[in-house]
Amino acid sequence: MFALSAIALVVLMIAAAASLLAWMHTAPLDLSRAQDLSVTVLDRNDRLLRAYTAKDGRWRLPADVRNVDARYIAMLLAYEDKRFRRHHGVDPLAVGRAGWLFVRHQRVVSGASTITMQVARLLIGQHDRTLWGKFRQMLLALQLDWRLSKDQILNLYLRLAPFGGNLEGVRAASLAYFGKEPRRLSIGEAALLVAIPQSPEMRRPDRFPVSARRARNRVLMRMQSAGLISAEEAARADRERVPNSRRDFAMLAPHLSDGQLERHPGRVVHKLTLDFAAQANVERLVRDYLATLGPRLSAAVVVVDHRTGDVIVHVGSPGLLDGDRFGAVDMTIALRSPGSTLKPIIYGLAFELGLAHPETLIEDRPARFGTYVPKNFDSDWHGTVSIRTALTQSLNIPAVKVLEAVGAGRLYGRLQQAGVQPVLPKGTDPSLAIALGGLGLRLTDLASLYATVANGGAPVVLRHDRDVKARKLPENAPHLLSHIAAWYVAEILCQAIPPANAKPGQLCYKTGTSYGFRDAWSVGFDGRYVIAVWVGRPDGASTPGLTGRTAAAPLLFDAFQRLTTQRTPLAPAPGGALRVANTELPPPLRHFRETRADDAGATTREPPVRIAFPPDRSELEVEDGQTTLVLKAEGGTLPLTWLVDGQPVEADGTRREVEIAAPGHGFSKLSVIDAHGRTDRIGIRLK
Repeated sequence: MFALSAIALVVLMIAAAASLLAWMHTAPLDLSRAQDLSVTVLDRNDRLLRAYTAKDGRWRLPADVRNVDARYIAMLLAYEDKRFRRHHGVDPLAVGRAGWLFVRHQRVVSGASTITMQVARLLIGQHDRTLWGKFRQMLLALQLDWRLSKDQILNLYLRLAPFGGNLEGVRAASLAYFGKEPRRLSIGEAALLVAIPQSPEMRRPDRFPVSARRARNRVLMRMQSAGLISAEEAARADRERVPNSRRDFAMLAPHLSDGQLERHPGRVVHKLTLDFAAQANVERLVRDYLATLGPRLSAAVVVVDHRTGDVIVHVGSPGLLDGDRFGAVDMTIALRSPGSTLKPIIYGLAFELGLAHPETLIEDRPARFGTYVPKNFDSDWHGTVSIRTALTQSLNIPAVKVLEAVGAGRLYGRLQQAGVQPVLPKGTDPSLAIALGGLGLRLTDLASLYATVANGGAPVVLRHDRDVKARKLPENAPHLLSHIAAWYVAEILCQAIPPANAKPGQLCYKTGTSYGFRDAWSVGFDGRYVIAVWVGRPDGASTPGLTGRTAAAPLLFDAFQRLTTQRTPLAPAPGGALRVANTELPPPLRHFRETRADDAGATTREPPVRIAFPPDRSELEVEDGQTTLVLKAEGGTLPLTWLVDGQPVEADGTRREVEIAAPGHGFSKLSVIDAHGRTDRIGIRLK
């Protein structure tokens, strides 16, 4: 009878063990609480820019064994669960010791809870101290150990361990109490983080610093006894100050961060191209700077590495919660009038088309363009000036004259080709008014345009999301400007007079002021960075006296100083750039030929100049040894000037058929200019 009972007991135990194993293998494992994490936004070096509470209102940041100080992990295991790596979720030795001590002393002397059991309790969300509660924790601990690796279990603890208030997880605690990530903790800091979860509310250093200090020192004594730290290290850690307050979590780049959450609601970690230090410095600068200007003014700053298109700084306002300055409005993406900031692009197109050169002379005198009568900002006229002077002094009348020759539609189209979406007043077409700000652009648009100029005319696609690969444009993607034209523009902008108290030669920059003193702009660049600045009122109200030079340019130069102490030089002049005085230019480029209506009679009595050969968009085969190319023109008034890729070439201007040195294989642009400045252009390919 006894033998049968023993056999039945063994069979029952085997069946129970088999059932337990089957349950551990098949029963659903609810990790939802550990997956309800705080959304975090990281910079280009994975530093925390912004964090949001989890759905239950707790700070529960992603944490991983690989990103936590190894000494903290060692101290945690030594203090909480020495055999963590050896047992299977429940430590039978600890259970036996706790039971024996309970029987011996008739009270709880030692606990048997492993880290895995603590994780189980945290996942359940209830601290049930009854026998059934402990048994339930043990079952779940066995299941966790069966299904997860030891590091995965540790990761759950690092996310869920309570640290007082709404802080959960070692990363949230380290940021809140020490203001730093838990990658490098001091011995005292690590000991404090080991101690707090045992009694998180009574050991909160922000409320009970004395109790927290005592608990930390007990951990230090245990670690010294275990040989994990030396007596000198324990003494040094004992002298460390225990924090008595909680720090606020980082809240940098709030507009961009909020936008990321809206665009990608399922992501837990958002990786941006921003730089933490640069973002913090510029945000602080904007707040301090606006304090000197006025109570209603706001400002926005965008910094771009134009070599890659990465956005390094994005400041949409002086503060998200600044109601007086409409801080919730991201002014980097608000449509505003750009003032004179498009003038460099206008002149760049004229350089590319062979209509002008930086040393070309142009008349700054009263002019009427139909019903449009522009005036200079200073309401004065400066007579005959070079295009270089017209741009550095931001004269309005010459810019409108050049845009008339270039074509407002051409400028508008180039902006679109560069990836910018300008907005015209409803029901209107591109007109000469866009030379002085008669359309809507965003600060990010201007940053992109000037990045393109700094990049030699090649398009630059801005990127702020590291999870999205940088968009590579095809080699034949349309350029905003030719390489030479972009260099001409940059070289002129580098000579612009800096604002007061700023050193000359630091930045190539341009300012702009919209009609009615509503918007002040300044955009500048060196060989690496582009910085775009806007200052004004988000509600569009006028601020008399607000100008780009006095309000935006100082902020631009200060932001550049916060960004870097060394200026990166621009690329050298490209081959073919004409660095000559006005008297050495080809005759048609010495004086700008105006095309206004009062000159129309002189230019329409004969057919306009046209390139008859080669045809536009043709492909020509160049035989081996062939060094010249024949060009033919029709119409126009002699002499003619021929240009290849925007550069004048040697040719007899008194003839309509000429022979020039053949350009290299590939795509080229050919232009011809007659004596009245009329132009025709084609594109060809030599193969």
